[in-house]
Amino acid sequence: MSRKRSPPAQAGLSIRVDLASGLQIGPGKVALLEAIAETGSISAAGRALGMSYKRAWDLVEALNRGCGEKVVIATPGGRDGGGTSLSPAGDAVIRLYREIEQASLDASRSRIRALNRLSPAAAAAD
Repeated sequence: MSRKRSPPAQAGLSIRVDLASGLQIGPGKVALLEAIAETGSISAAGRALGMSYKRAWDLVEALNRGCGEKVVIATPGGRDGGGTSLSPAGDAVIRLYREIEQASLDASRSRIRALNRLSPAAAAAD
């Protein structure tokens, strides 16, 4: 199933990091980790991002395998309800990805503006 993306509100940069393990970390996986940290639930995080539980679980499993350690810790339900949290490695994935994203944006901001001026949407706004 392919999803149509709506154009961004402003020109920007989307970063996908390819690790030696074969894992790719991009905005979707990082948004999922952030949503898990916020909601304490893989299911709720998936719903918040418009993805099925299976898709969210598969992405979490890919992150856990590709990072070589668990980035998400799921505690089974039961009398105390269970829940999901990020491990220190999960927190590090978010922090490092956001640092890479910001450094890349800072380094390329003027070039992004120049490219944006070439786009039809920018010409129509003038």
